[in-house]
Amino acid sequence: METAAKINQPTVRPKRFLIELIKPSHYDDEGYVTQWRRAVIPSNSLSALYGLALQVREERVLGAEVEIEIEPIDETSSIVPIKRIIGRFRRNSNCGLICLVGVQTNQFVRALDLAKQFRSAGIKVAIGGFHVSGCVAMLPELPSEIKEALALGVTLFMGEAEGRLAGFFQAAYENRLEPIYNFMSDLPSVEGQPVPFLPISANHYLCSMRAFDAGRGCPFSCSFCTIINVQGRKSRYRTADDVEKIIRTNYPQGVRQFFITDDNFACNRNWEAILNRLIDMATKENIRLHLTIQVDTMCHKIPNFVAKAVQAGCRVVFIAREHQSR
Repeated sequence: METAAKINQPTVRPKRFLIELIKPSHYDDEGYVTQWRRAVIPSNSLSALYGLALQVREERVLGAEVEIEIEPIDETSSIVPIKRIIGRFRRNSNCGLICLVGVQTNQFVRALDLAKQFRSAGIKVAIGGFHVSGCVAMLPELPSEIKEALALGVTLFMGEAEGRLAGFFQAAYENRLEPIYNFMSDLPSVEGQPVPFLPISANHYLCSMRAFDAGRGCPFSCSFCTIINVQGRKSRYRTADDVEKIIRTNYPQGVRQFFITDDNFACNRNWEAILNRLIDMATKENIRLHLTIQVDTMCHKIPNFVAKAVQAGCRVVFIAREHQSR
């Protein structure tokens, strides 16, 4: 594997750097990849990484003469064209990076199978998401499937990518990627970060919905949850300005529906400022949205929360019971 990778490395780096952001699906009980002609909810991780990658491209961190080409694929609603991707990379001297993003535990086997095919073609591959981050945070040693990925030459990215993607892409472009990047102990602020975004060309969904997180982390220590181990026990929040920017960036594409992925939006300290901003946009500019949120069973006791959520455009609610142990 290492020999194949070295053979395919250019002596003079091309002026194009290819980035494939792939959100893997998972296998069903019969071993088939689970896919939908039209999926329901876009991946928040894919949207966040695409927005961050766009900023890296705009900043031209690989040099003024190097063009960065970014392709997002959500495998739950799109077929990953493996042969086409390999051919595209081969024509560019394999100068680029396959990023398997937001990989959950039930998706890791599929992610590893994709990685094997790309690595056999000498293409650099990185895997990030809750499985690799959670295993490092919670287990005494790496499980066998992660060791297998490392043996293939796959790079593991643990933690969140805000503020780290430029350096990561530079390392990939210069052929000096490390086996492991661990940012678990240094969680970034989400305030003022690039807008989570997916182009309308990637819209293989039942509706023009987009997803974003208004906050990360949780102050509680529930034994069944990996959030506190991966995103930390210190909550971090986007501001009302951040959320307005997300809406205004996606709105011209015809996006009217948004899923706010916070596990409990009612615990977001900026919930009222965010909802007030969305209400203002609806009443003053007729920017009317269809929101999906997640809350706990006690959110109705928060003064004005339910009324303002309705005014802001909340139409679908996932309700969960929080078991809060300190």
